[in-house]
Amino acid sequence: MGILNMTRDSFYAPSRHQASDALLSTAERMLQAGAAILDIGGQSTRPGSHTLSAEEEAAAVIPAVAALHEAFPDAILSIDTFYGSVATAAVAAGASLVNDISAGTIDPQMFPAVAALNVPYVLMHMQGRPDTMQQHPYYDNVTQEVLDFFIEKLALLKKAGVTDVVLDPGFGFGKTHAHNFTLLKDLRQFSILNCPLLLGVSRKGTIYRTLGTTAEGALNGTTVLNTIGLMNGAHILRVHDVKEAMEAILLLQHYPETIPSCL
Repeated sequence: MGILNMTRDSFYAPSRHQASDALLSTAERMLQAGAAILDIGGQSTRPGSHTLSAEEEAAAVIPAVAALHEAFPDAILSIDTFYGSVATAAVAAGASLVNDISAGTIDPQMFPAVAALNVPYVLMHMQGRPDTMQQHPYYDNVTQEVLDFFIEKLALLKKAGVTDVVLDPGFGFGKTHAHNFTLLKDLRQFSILNCPLLLGVSRKGTIYRTLGTTAEGALNGTTVLNTIGLMNGAHILRVHDVKEAMEAILLLQHYPETIPSCL
């Protein structure tokens, strides 16, 4: 899953796209490198970020989704949003997957919207909201609490009529570095829920702060954690750097121990 941000302040500057020609050029490179999904978002969800309204977000992402769908009609497009109305408009414009960092907690219309759209849904765990999530996150047992959260939310989604769900433990969303590493180690425990697992660690603070570098210097660290994640059961890698992620996938496909097939 290649990341395409229609934002001015996402934490990794090269992922920001304002001009449509740059967006299409990046998308083409990602697809040629092997991306199966393109994830388009209009919100910056870095810690302490400002939240856009549904109208502001739609203005940023719907034209982008439409342009990408027109240019690459066979590509799977994902809309990264926590608003049901934006998800609905994006699917009408050509998206076929909804990626919601809030798990339906910010907009109560999200679950009904996804059910009506009949598209796959990425359910992510986050403690708090983007503007507060890194203010002293605490868990007695992070893996168990994220697992319990998924069980509760999956029941609500099933009741709403949503059955095609991908799980994202939410690395960096209301978690310390220790929490993130624990979740990565325990990733295979989520397989009991029989849903594909998405790993989103690309160039995040857990990597670059641990290594004493920056987001720009975190590509090698990202590949290391992506490789660990694949070996621990991840099915989808959400990344800024598709070529390097695909190389990790290809090499592990030749490793004697099998890994899950990427969607």
